[in-house]
Amino acid sequence: MSRTVSIAALLLAATPAPLIAGPPGGLTVERSQPDRLKVRWTSPHPVDVYMADRPDAAIEAARLVSADDRDGVYETTVPPRGHPYFFVRDHRDGAGLWAAERLIPLERGSNFRDVGGYPAAGGKHVRWGMIYRSAATPLLGGGDLETIGRLGLTDMVDLRSSEERQLAPTRIGGVAYHAVGYSIRDILSTDEADDISWADIYRRMPEQLAPQMRLLFRLLLAHQGPLAYNCSAGQDRTGFATALILTALGVPRDAILADYHLSTRYRRPAFEMPKFDPAAFPDNAAARLFSPADEEEKPHPLLEPDGTPFLSHAIDEIERRYGSLDNYLEKRIGIDARAREALRARYLD
Repeated sequence: MSRTVSIAALLLAATPAPLIAGPPGGLTVERSQPDRLKVRWTSPHPVDVYMADRPDAAIEAARLVSADDRDGVYETTVPPRGHPYFFVRDHRDGAGLWAAERLIPLERGSNFRDVGGYPAAGGKHVRWGMIYRSAATPLLGGGDLETIGRLGLTDMVDLRSSEERQLAPTRIGGVAYHAVGYSIRDILSTDEADDISWADIYRRMPEQLAPQMRLLFRLLLAHQGPLAYNCSAGQDRTGFATALILTALGVPRDAILADYHLSTRYRRPAFEMPKFDPAAFPDNAAARLFSPADEEEKPHPLLEPDGTPFLSHAIDEIERRYGSLDNYLEKRIGIDARAREALRARYLD
């Protein structure tokens, strides 16, 4: 009998394992030209590619644009401000994922992007079209406002100081606007731009931005509809807020940091602050620190000289004081395990 078992085991070992069907991997949507989107994925099987105007569209309402596709790429022409969603489905078992262009196509916007698509708790992914992060929006054009209008935002949370909001008020209307007043001095602790320590700024964020984080999470739990939040550049305070949201949704740390560093790619500083005369704002501390960006100004990587992400200083401070991000969320922001489960039910697919 042992000889029979051994032969059977050898036969099984020699038989190629069947390819396991499932949703495609590496799914991305990027703008290859102003009017062209390229969808990429990896899959051992053919896939069907569908396109829809909404991320919550039923598959029956989506349009099949490429059937039995085997080469891992699909490219299509869209309007310059078009923002379609794509569903890429395994041809064998129907498992699939939604994806969209992460950056919202705006002519005079900066760093306005969707945080959907990241792998999260329970093998799920963050829903597209529900949570957006951005830089300030004082210079949006009419076409940009139409594009944002199609997102269906119900709430905006402005993480900027009172002084920044005075200098660069948002142009987005028709959306419930939320902010907590504070002075830029509370964050920077200096009146001189050259004296700013990013490590110190990030270490102070967990305590100084706690009121804003409580507001943001309260709105996310209320789940009135798609929500956006912003600061001036959409990278520092907004990056901290995004790290907390994605942590609550069970997104891995490496994906959180990868999203954080996208700001270096997607920022357009020239559209974050309007032209102003600092003399017209003698009592505004931000007017001495923020000058309208030059058209040629380039974003700087969010890294210390040794390669440490600035965001790590905030995370390290939280872990030093609270033990973990989850403990901080529960003890300081009021997001306990039950609230995290509610968030995951609302924002994961």
